[in-house]
Amino acid sequence: MPKVKTNRVNYPEGWELIEPTLSELQAKMREAENDPHDGKRKCEALWPIFKIAHQKSRYIYDLYHRRQEISKELFEFCLDQGFADRNLIAKWKKPGYERLCCLRCMQPRDHNFATTCVCRVPKHLREEKVIECVHCGCKGCASGD
Repeated sequence: MPKVKTNRVNYPEGWELIEPTLSELQAKMREAENDPHDGKRKCEALWPIFKIAHQKSRYIYDLYHRRQEISKELFEFCLDQGFADRNLIAKWKKPGYERLCCLRCMQPRDHNFATTCVCRVPKHLREEKVIECVHCGCKGCASGD
């Protein structure tokens, strides 16, 4: 006999502390997805979505790794349920990637001359002082200023 699937999720202890913030960010995400993109470039329409996804991941990362306010069980639950990007958080743990905006910015296949994104260049080494990443709209996420 097949298992009956239910949509009940057992939330770990401490969920009630982070749920309001995650719900608010989820509502902003829905709003950004439904926002009309008339007059914007194709890539600009996705920038708010990347920004909110980054905010959610950074919020959970900071709660667990920096402030130690949530348990490992709750952290893993958030990753498994898709509230945060597991791969992006894994990169934040490595030196030099602490402020990485998105994973596309460091993939050489997505850029000219098989390099990384211009937002990964430290500000003092840039020829242009004001730039925007084509993929996510980041103004600079290199570790060193």
